[in-house]
Amino acid sequence: MRVPVLTYHSVNIAGNDYADNDHVALAADLRALHRGGWRIVPLAQVVAALLGEIAPAQVERAVALSFDDGAWFDWHDLDHPGCGPQRGFAGILRDFRDETGSPVHATSFVIVSPAARAVLDRTCLVGRGWWGDQWWPLAQREGIISIESHSWDHNHDTLPQTAQRDGRTGTFRSIQTWAEADAEIRVAADWLDARLAPHRASLFAFPYGESSDYLVHEYLPHHGAEHRLRAAFGTTPAPVTAQAARWNLPRYVCGQHWRSPEQFAVVLAEASP
Repeated sequence: MRVPVLTYHSVNIAGNDYADNDHVALAADLRALHRGGWRIVPLAQVVAALLGEIAPAQVERAVALSFDDGAWFDWHDLDHPGCGPQRGFAGILRDFRDETGSPVHATSFVIVSPAARAVLDRTCLVGRGWWGDQWWPLAQREGIISIESHSWDHNHDTLPQTAQRDGRTGTFRSIQTWAEADAEIRVAADWLDARLAPHRASLFAFPYGESSDYLVHEYLPHHGAEHRLRAAFGTTPAPVTAQAARWNLPRYVCGQHWRSPEQFAVVLAEASP
């Protein structure tokens, strides 16, 4: 079992070339995967193989896709104020499916708090209301994108207040107590479960790819009855293997671990069984 999990951020639009636009990169990478004979499987299926619930053969020569933050660019085609019209991630997935006939699926790890997203829309986007959650139930029903948790407020440094008790924002390593973890992880899961029923949140991605020893070794493995998660993901650049740490699984991040088709080919070669 060696499954690379590939991560994209739909808000990463600084131009219209592969290196500075995750939409361009995603479209190109999907076709590279198809040419290379890779299958795209749901991230939940990778976790099921890790936990021994399905045979590893079901994720052989497979990759999983994940998106972080849950902004509108995951779902909608939008006219970017600086870079022009952008095909949303969902549209890119559908285009690939229709062109190749291949199954495709991605997991969007979303920032759950509506209040936090309203602020982030102004501080990190362009203040046009492009971080709403109206599309999440639509995505869950269609089945091409699953919605999972990227925490309650990302402990983001542009927010006036977060769940972190000492005001140490801009990192998730500072989430080090039960109260902070409960507010960031369990509350987020409860909100998603209520919004997306009958879907139940089961996966988590650490904001910034950063975790603390408390989260990985205490809260997540020992408070499962509260948070109800099955696995959590960081951003260590490696494939998921049978030996991977369930509460800090690896992911490759576009723009961080590869920035060109040539570098993407290297990632796939290194992750190959």
